[in-house]
Amino acid sequence: MVIDMNDAQLKTLAQLKAFLDGSAAVDFRPAGDDLARYAHITAVLGRFGYGRLRRTDKGLVRSYLAHTTGYSRAQLARLVKRAAKGAPLVKRYHGPVHGFARRYSEQDVALLAQTDTLHGTLSGPATKRLLVRALELYGDARYERLAHISVAHLYNLRAKPGYRDRRRQWNKTRPKQVAIGVRKAPQPEGCPGFIRIDSVHQGDQDGVKGLYHINAVDCVTQWELVATCEALSEAFLLPVIETLLAAFPFKIEGFHADNGSEYLNHKVARMLEKLRVEFTKSRPRHCNDNALVETKNGAVVRKHLGYAHIPQRFAAKVNAFCQEFLNPYLNFHRPCLFAKETIDAKGKRKKRYPHQAVMTPLEKLASLHQPERFLKPGMTLSRLHSEANSITDNQAAERLNQARTALFQSLNRPLKHAA
Repeated sequence: MVIDMNDAQLKTLAQLKAFLDGSAAVDFRPAGDDLARYAHITAVLGRFGYGRLRRTDKGLVRSYLAHTTGYSRAQLARLVKRAAKGAPLVKRYHGPVHGFARRYSEQDVALLAQTDTLHGTLSGPATKRLLVRALELYGDARYERLAHISVAHLYNLRAKPGYRDRRRQWNKTRPKQVAIGVRKAPQPEGCPGFIRIDSVHQGDQDGVKGLYHINAVDCVTQWELVATCEALSEAFLLPVIETLLAAFPFKIEGFHADNGSEYLNHKVARMLEKLRVEFTKSRPRHCNDNALVETKNGAVVRKHLGYAHIPQRFAAKVNAFCQEFLNPYLNFHRPCLFAKETIDAKGKRKKRYPHQAVMTPLEKLASLHQPERFLKPGMTLSRLHSEANSITDNQAAERLNQARTALFQSLNRPLKHAA
């Protein structure tokens, strides 16, 4: 049942009080919209001269309005205050006319998923740098919108169902002591050539050891070279170390390892002494001494080569893959994060990773002061840049993924035994 109420006959405060006393048990449910209730409030306040009433009488009028309009005490107080000042009671909120416009389309989400698949889902700042390079350096118009995305919103797109439908995820890392080498952290002072080195074992199977990867990373530029050998004995490891040191484009000044016996031995020490390279090793309770290469073990070696057992007889194949496809991609096309360190008033060191400091190892090398003075004889920056720009980042990642797929297919191919 709907009852329309005409309160025009309520002209005195006594009548108002009598009405409230008589209708206390009645629950009013206003049928009109907010504009009708606003008009009712304005009419009642004007009829009783609300601004000239005493405090108790104002409370009586407010009780009546609360009873008839259904507004809360706080909401009614705001409306009465506005009406008492002579302001018209109208709706102040207006919803968006066209709603929130979507900036990034499903095609952008699919393109981001494709880029992450090619590069192995790098961090947000590194991925943002790839998107910018794809547009500005290689002129790929498909990245027009994605190149301007913020790092925070990039992670929002990665959470979209369309992105998750196109992606599958991978895994993470794991980590030895001898009295050779100086126990201290490398001190490059902004000069490349101080490398950190570590070995990564490719799993055991039925008590048989797999092959080993040797990972070497420069402290300053994050220039990284990965090589593979059958075992960590001197016959296999020493030639790999010599090859790695010769493959860096700049002169090697320092060689830092953890306390593994494969590096802390007299033959490695003699080789480094012959090359006039400083030999240092990690200190106890200083986990950051070799942290750079340890993180690269997980972010690069394990990501691209996994944890599964690879027999030692395939070391030459895997090493060829690293030299031909993995190492060029890491140094010419994979962005790395470089820290900007500041010291506050209390002497506390803080590290920040601004977008301008996200660059490939080659870009970092070129950004140093007079980088040519660090290069080996016969090596030039123009030669390195021409090799890097011969293909795009995405093409390099695609080549790497195809070569890795072909490599693992050949590793898993069953052996043919003679009858």
